[in-house]
Amino acid sequence: MNVETKRAKAERLRELHRRESILVLPNAWDPLSARAFESCGFPAVATTSAGIAYSFGYPDGERLGRGEMAEATTRIVGAVSVPITADVEAGYGPSPEDAAETVLAVVGAGAVGLNLEDAADPSPPGQEGSPGEGAAGPLVELAAQVEKIRAVVAAGEETGVPLVVNARTDTYWRSVGDAPGRRFSETVRRGNAFLEAGADCVFVPGVKDPETILGLARELSGPLNVLAGPGVPPIPKLADLGVRRVSVGSGPARAVMGLVRRIGQELLEGGTYASLSEGAVAYDEANRLFSEGGG
Repeated sequence: MNVETKRAKAERLRELHRRESILVLPNAWDPLSARAFESCGFPAVATTSAGIAYSFGYPDGERLGRGEMAEATTRIVGAVSVPITADVEAGYGPSPEDAAETVLAVVGAGAVGLNLEDAADPSPPGQEGSPGEGAAGPLVELAAQVEKIRAVVAAGEETGVPLVVNARTDTYWRSVGDAPGRRFSETVRRGNAFLEAGADCVFVPGVKDPETILGLARELSGPLNVLAGPGVPPIPKLADLGVRRVSVGSGPARAVMGLVRRIGQELLEGGTYASLSEGAVAYDEANRLFSEGGG
């Protein structure tokens, strides 16, 4: 894929954030999941670092290396024609130079956007890594995270591909601070600083309360990205609250993991195959997906 094509895809992804309708981004972890999502009609697809880590045999939390992330992203990009935005966790290193090097890997893989988080410790909070569980993890000092975002934006510009930067803050995901009011104000402070540094969107995983979501959408000076899942308002309601982008993270990858487990349990315990065929894509249709797809 040449620079002109990547630039056009980046602008397409950026434009999707500016339209009136909410941008719903499914998160893929391999070519199969990416192609299946594209076939549903999604105009763009994101990756999930957790899902990719699982497919490589690692737990989530930056156990995946930059090279492995780029390898997986390259395969995903090659399977679809829509823009791909890559989850690069905390950038695979603490410095702006590390983040800039990750940009080179992302652009080289053919992705035209990235998701960069601000947790000082990339390990998921709590045993299950779910919002609000376990001890609150510290965040990268704001000035240092702003420098990383600036480095990411500058590195993208130097490659000729204006990457769409989704700046994640883990204030709610990691239950930072004891007072809800302070958590809200810190989220707004960090999010607006990220936008001023050149980010295109602010990702706040872990936020569920409609009034809080409405307040964030009003106070942030750019698009708000929310993580969908149990307890989060449905997408039409999120759109009414002012959310501009919705993603699903590792949810689909874990749902598939659950299906595979059910198939295995049924085979072992009952010797039957109902789970194997429920909702399954027909063999010829699966082949057609890959013969017709690709960037």
